[in-house]
Amino acid sequence: MNYNLELEKAINKIRETKAKTVCIQLPDGLKPKAKEIQDTITKALEKRSKDIKIYIWAGSCFGACDTPNGLEKLKVDLLIQWGHSEWK
Repeated sequence: MNYNLELEKAINKIRETKAKTVCIQLPDGLKPKAKEIQDTITKALEKRSKDIKIYIWAGSCFGACDTPNGLEKLKVDLLIQWGHSEWK
């Protein structure tokens, strides 16, 4: 099964916000693709890749309201979360 993860949208948001520390949160079904997602984003931001840290949140994710605790300790500028529907 193929999914459109709209990675370009995530990459553009990183560029737009000039985020230096990004956390990616995925539902369990997408966690096996975490490294591939991280690599795709890093490659797209190649010119800035040395300046950007991308963390993968390995904890649970039960929806848009389930944001990780402790992101402030990592000084995360941007949380990118994939789930069932768009947060509005």
